[in-house]
Amino acid sequence: MDEVSVTQQYYIAARYSPADDLTRVLKYGKMFAVFDRHGDIGFSGRGEEGIFFQGTRFLSELVVHVWGARPLLLSSTIQADNILFTADLANVDLLRDDEVKVPRDTIHMLRSRFLWQGVCYEEIKIVNYGLAPLIIPMRIDVGADFADIFEVRGTRRERRGGRLDDEVQRDGIVLGYEGLDHITRRTRVQCRPAPRKISGSELYFEASLEPKESAAFHLAISTSATPGPEVRSISHSSAMAAANAEIKAASAKLCLITSSNNRFNDWIKRSAADVEMMTIGNPEPHYPYAGVPWFSTVFGRDGIITALEALWISPWIAKGVLQFLASTQALETQPSVDAEPGKILHEMRKGEMANLGEVPFGRYYGSIDSTPLFVMLAAAYYERTGDVGLLKHLWPNIQLALEWMNKYGDVDGDGFVEYARHSAKGLIQQGWKDSNDSVFHSDGTLAEAPIALCEVQGYVYAAKMAAARLSSILGHSEQSSVLEAEAERLRVRFEDEFWCHDLSTYALALDGEKRPCRVRASNPGHCLFTQIASPERARLVAQTLLGEDFFTGWGVRTLGSSEIRYNPISYHNGSVWPHDNALIAKGLANYGFKELAGHILLGLLDVSGAVDLRRLPELFCGLDRRAGEGPTLYPVACSPQSWAAASVFLIVQACLGISVEAANKRVLFDEPYLPPGIPQLSIKKLQVGTGSVDLFLERQPHKVNVEVRDQHGDIQVVVR
Repeated sequence: MDEVSVTQQYYIAARYSPADDLTRVLKYGKMFAVFDRHGDIGFSGRGEEGIFFQGTRFLSELVVHVWGARPLLLSSTIQADNILFTADLANVDLLRDDEVKVPRDTIHMLRSRFLWQGVCYEEIKIVNYGLAPLIIPMRIDVGADFADIFEVRGTRRERRGGRLDDEVQRDGIVLGYEGLDHITRRTRVQCRPAPRKISGSELYFEASLEPKESAAFHLAISTSATPGPEVRSISHSSAMAAANAEIKAASAKLCLITSSNNRFNDWIKRSAADVEMMTIGNPEPHYPYAGVPWFSTVFGRDGIITALEALWISPWIAKGVLQFLASTQALETQPSVDAEPGKILHEMRKGEMANLGEVPFGRYYGSIDSTPLFVMLAAAYYERTGDVGLLKHLWPNIQLALEWMNKYGDVDGDGFVEYARHSAKGLIQQGWKDSNDSVFHSDGTLAEAPIALCEVQGYVYAAKMAAARLSSILGHSEQSSVLEAEAERLRVRFEDEFWCHDLSTYALALDGEKRPCRVRASNPGHCLFTQIASPERARLVAQTLLGEDFFTGWGVRTLGSSEIRYNPISYHNGSVWPHDNALIAKGLANYGFKELAGHILLGLLDVSGAVDLRRLPELFCGLDRRAGEGPTLYPVACSPQSWAAASVFLIVQACLGISVEAANKRVLFDEPYLPPGIPQLSIKKLQVGTGSVDLFLERQPHKVNVEVRDQHGDIQVVVR
C-alpha cells in the first residue's frame, strides 16, 4: 500500500512549492475564488487557484500583463468584511534597446474584485503618473480546465469529459465543457469596454492616457451549468451596492464583542466576517459551508460544531443547520453512501465526480458523530432560544436519531457506538480525525473496525441527556427516564472500559476486539466538553492536555509528542486545530478550569496576531513555540474554515461562563474569568428573546465585574 493511502483518503496533494504562499479568498454562496496576491489565477501557487462553482473549477487561469510583463505587487488585502479584494500594482521598467523607456512605478493599477450571486466582478483601474502621454497595452490571459474539486485535490480520473470550442463574442469569450455526467458547464468572461482584440484565450486592451489621466476596465465572470438557469451579470456598481447592502443587513443582527486588546478585536472581527462569508448566499439558509477551498459545501459535523460555537451570539445559524440536516436525514439503508435510517448527513457535493459516483459524496452519511451532535445542537438551540415550535417540528428527527444510535450505531449491543464503513469508496475513519492513520494502538498498529471513539461516546451520552430534557419539556416523562438511564449506563461503562490510569487520560478508542487504543490524544478533551468524564478524572485529563507533551504555546496538539505516530507537521497526528482547542477549552471550563481555558485563548490570540488577515486556518503545525517566531502553517489547510473561525466565540463563552436562556429572559455568568491581557470586554446587542442587552466586563484581582450598560426588554443578568 502506498504512503498516500496509508495516511489520508482523498488526499489533498501539494505538488509544487509556490513562489508566494499567501493566497486571497472570496466566497459567495456556491461560488468561491482563490488567487494570489496580485489577483492572478494560475501564475503561481500549488494548483488550487481558480474560480469554483458547485464543486468545479470554472476558471483556472486569469493573468494580467502590462507591456507584456506581469506588474509589480505593491500591496493587497481582503476588506475586513470579506466583500472586496484590492491589489495595488505598478509597471516594471519597460526596456527597449537596453534603454528604460518607461520607468517602473510610472503607472498605478488598482485591481478590485468581489463575488455576488454567481458572478465574479472585477475592476482594473489604470492611472498614468508619468509626465508624458502613454499608450498602455494590457493583456489578460484566461483559461478553464473545468476540473472537479477532487481532481484539483490530486485524484486521478481514468476518463473525463471534453472541452467545447471557445465562443469568441464582441465583448468577451465563452469557455465550455461537456461532462461525462451530461452537464454542459460554461464560463462567460464579459468585458466593458470590449477588448480591442481577442486571440485564442487572450484578451487585448489598450489605454491611451494623458498625464494624471485614468481608465477603468471591468470584467464580469459568470458560470452556468445546464440544466439550470443562466446567470446574468449586472453593472459593476449595481452589484457592488447590492453586495454591500446584503452584508450590512447580515451584520446588523450580530452581537458585537470588543475589548481593550486591539489584537483580540481584530481576531473577533475577522472571525465574525469569516462565518458570515461562509454562510451568505448559500441556497441552504443560514448554513455555513465548511471551508475554502476543499470543503466549500455542506458538512454535517462542521455545520453543527460551528453552530454550537457561535450559538450564544448567533442562534439563527443553529436553526438553519438543524432545519437542513433534518430535511436530509437518511430514511433508508444505502451501503454505497453509508446511510442508515435516522443518520445525519456527513457531506453533500454536486461536482461531476460526485454526480457519476466516482466519489461517494453526492449525499454521503459516513460520519459516526453527526447524529448525536445533531441531538445535542437541537437541545442547546432550544435552551438558548426557547423556540418550542422548532423543537416540536424536529422531534420526529430527534427520535429517529436516537433510534439510529441504539440500533445501527451500536450493532453489537455493547452500549458503545462504533463505526465501520460499508461503502468501498467511503471514509475508513469516520470521526473528525478522518486520516487513515489517526486511530492506532501504542505500538503504531492501526486499529481495526468497528471502532468506538472516546469522544463519540461522550457525544452519545450528552445527546441522550439532552433528549431526556427535551422529552420532559414535551411531556414524555417515561421516555425521559429511559434516556437518562441509558446515558448513565453508558457513562459507567465508559469509565470502566476507556480509562487508562497510567496515562492519566481516556483511551483514544476501542478497536473491533474491544481492545483500548492506549494513546494520549486530544479526543478526551471532548469528553470534558460533553461532561461524560468524572470530576477527578477530568482534572487529570486537563493536566495532561495542558502539559508539555500537548500544549505547544500556541494550542493543544491532536496527539502527545511521545506517541509513536506523533508528527507535528501531519494532518491529525500532532497538529493543532482551533476548533478542537475550542471544544477542549469549553470542556475545561465545565469542570472549573477557567484559567486553563484562558491559556488556550491567549495561545490562539497570539496565532491570530501572526497569521495573514488575523484569520485562524483549519489547522497549523504542532511544533513547539519558538521565541520571536510565529506558528508554522500547514501547507494545504483551508482558510477560512468555519469551525476555526467560530472557535473564538466558544472559547470566550468558556472563560466567561456565559449562557443565554431566552425562555427565562436571563443571561447567566458562572464564575466569569478574563485572562491577563484582556482586562475589559464589551458585549453589545446580545439578543435575549425579543430583547437585547449591552454588557461591560472588567477584570479585578479576584473576580470579574459584570455591568449592564443598556437593555431593551425585561432581561435578568445573573452572576454567580
